[in-house]
Amino acid sequence: MLELEHTYRVVDVHTSIDPSGGTRTDGSYVIGPERLELEMHQAGIVKSVVFPATQPGDASYLTANNAVARLSVDRPFVAFARITGPVDPSTDLRARLRNIRSQRESWHTSPSDIEQYGLDHRFHGFKVNPPRDGLPDEEVLDMLESIGEPVLVHAGKEFTPSAIEQTLLCREFPLIIEHFGCYPYDSELADRAIDLLDEYDHCFLETSFVGDRAPIERALREHPDRVCFGSGSPRIHPNVGMMEILTLDVTEDKLKRAFSTNACAIIPELRPGATD
Repeated sequence: MLELEHTYRVVDVHTSIDPSGGTRTDGSYVIGPERLELEMHQAGIVKSVVFPATQPGDASYLTANNAVARLSVDRPFVAFARITGPVDPSTDLRARLRNIRSQRESWHTSPSDIEQYGLDHRFHGFKVNPPRDGLPDEEVLDMLESIGEPVLVHAGKEFTPSAIEQTLLCREFPLIIEHFGCYPYDSELADRAIDLLDEYDHCFLETSFVGDRAPIERALREHPDRVCFGSGSPRIHPNVGMMEILTLDVTEDKLKRAFSTNACAIIPELRPGATD
């Protein structure tokens, strides 16, 4: 794919790699660090938040997290640790009954794991995907709040903005809601996610997989300091994600905020001159 030409400094808050180098037999699309770095260069993206691709089965992300941190050295990557939990994010009665008896298993992230990630200068935030990996329990959330690093959370029909408000937004750490809260695209969920910006100063929205200009333009007009560009690579080439933002009908200042300023305010390692 041809290199994309633009004049903005761009950072990306949503990319993943497969530490094994991208070999999968389950049909999922994953890439290794060399391919991701190449695609970021093609899109003119100077730094990217990177976390492990989804692991198959009930696997701990400890090894994958450490591999991502190691592979980020001397690359324009900012490593986030992916974490798991025993809490079922579903809202039905059966899920609520299961959660009453839920206990942390050996593959779930523990408070001591979070503490260690927080002390390890290789990691600069956390990635949570409750529909796939479960929601962390209260003790883990307490430790996340104590550390105060940003948390990137998957959001959409399986874990809605309202569910995020009930479980995570009550905590005092920067929270970046992926996909404008509406994966796969749903205008009502996107509107609800934008409404959350009125209520929570530590809430931000990320742009990958939205596919509709209207909610992104609305958010940038109403809350220009709370939108962060995310490509969703490798499932989407970063050139595609970039073009979705470059074609928005908003001012140049708002584009600069979405492409870099806002993310750098909550993730200092993305700033110019920052070193991991």
